[in-house]
Amino acid sequence: MTSAAPARVQAAGWGWRYAGRRLAAVSDVSFTIEPGERVLLLGASGAGKSTLLAGLAGVLGDADEGVRSGALLIDGAAPEASRGRVGLVLQDPDAGIVLSKVGDDVAFGCENLGVPASEIPSRVAGALDAVGLDVPLDRATKALSGGQKQRLVLAGVLAMRPGLLLLDEPTANLDPEGVAEVRASVERAVADSGATLIVVEHRTPVWVDLMTRVIVLAADGGLLADGDPAQVFAAHGAALAEAGVWVPGHDVELPVLAAVERPDVLSAHGLTIARDARTVVQSGLEVHVPHASATVLTGPNGAGKSTLALTLAGLLPEHEGAVTAAPELAGRRGVRPIRWTSRELLTRIGTVFQEPEHQFLTQTLRDELAVGPRALGWDRARTDAVVDDLLERLGLAPLALANPFTLSGGQKRRLSVATVLAASPEVIVLDEPTFGQDRRGWMSLVALLQEEVMRGRAVIAVTHDDAVIRHLGGHRIELGVGSIR
Repeated sequence: MTSAAPARVQAAGWGWRYAGRRLAAVSDVSFTIEPGERVLLLGASGAGKSTLLAGLAGVLGDADEGVRSGALLIDGAAPEASRGRVGLVLQDPDAGIVLSKVGDDVAFGCENLGVPASEIPSRVAGALDAVGLDVPLDRATKALSGGQKQRLVLAGVLAMRPGLLLLDEPTANLDPEGVAEVRASVERAVADSGATLIVVEHRTPVWVDLMTRVIVLAADGGLLADGDPAQVFAAHGAALAEAGVWVPGHDVELPVLAAVERPDVLSAHGLTIARDARTVVQSGLEVHVPHASATVLTGPNGAGKSTLALTLAGLLPEHEGAVTAAPELAGRRGVRPIRWTSRELLTRIGTVFQEPEHQFLTQTLRDELAVGPRALGWDRARTDAVVDDLLERLGLAPLALANPFTLSGGQKRRLSVATVLAASPEVIVLDEPTFGQDRRGWMSLVALLQEEVMRGRAVIAVTHDDAVIRHLGGHRIELGVGSIR
């Protein structure tokens, strides 16, 4: 079976407002993308980039889900009639995984498109090879790391050979090697197929030389810029950076935390960590987390960074060895966080999960931020002051009464970090804290975490973000692959 012909995309005054939301997710967008063009779609967090991709993929839903305006067409037809022509990699990889085994999941899209059964195995193998996911076909999808899941979802889309390839933050959870592999695999895929490509990505330098065009969505509707990448960045670079767009050559202006020698707030000797009772990922670890400092956990995908973070946070049991806290942090059940109650953890070790949705409990952002303070018995005035400050600092105040699940990916991440900061824990553990952030959101988050360190708290961040490592990495724990089994 040959690849599909590249698609033509048109938008004419198109917009979408989610049901129950006062503000439109995206509005008054007009452009034409010719077959085979490669477009980098940029804009501040919340400008509607993911919503536009969902609209092109025909998955926004009907009138009960939201209100449309204008027209959005693929080869002159509505996206809902063109789904076989479009491949979408979502911002959240878990949302794109359907089946329990790796090989079955990659084959799923091909089977639904009616690809001959004899052709599917070679497509599956080629797609997995293209994204660098070297795992057995019968590997359980739930056993993959976040970065591995990202590669799996991309492989499933590439195997379908779509005429329009839509990628929403495709390298967000990948290590540097994985970023390079995915970037190269996408380049090969569009070179082989000629498919039209639209990429939403905050790592602008990774993609810019592959793209023939940059389209920038304005936060208040319409387009901020549209044209050749070099020309757009040369003419509008400063304004785009101010609007929150990551522009090559425009670095952030934040201090760099210096490395300091301080007593440990958390430590472990001869530590073995495991995702479950049978899946050991690292052994013999010597871990030291200094008090009043920032510690970054780095290493390749699958090395166990998230597993170590959850173990340090008292949310996963140690397989061997023990994580112990400094005596002043101890709970009623002693110095081991795994033995503490949820209330004791609330003020001692707060955790931001890799998937923001996993920690949302209420119907509005304001109520979400108040969960921790209310559980601690704070009065209304103190709770409101903390909530108002965090909403303002993280650019979420206009959305205070919105449902957390209707936010953009970047907004969800900022909210998830804020829910933990609201309870003022002594240790803050964050898994990919800057995922999906525009330039302004990134600076707000990193500045807040730096302030927490200056207040005497310990910050532990799992990250692949070189800038986070530079600005927060006073202390570093790097996991390798040699001891993984």
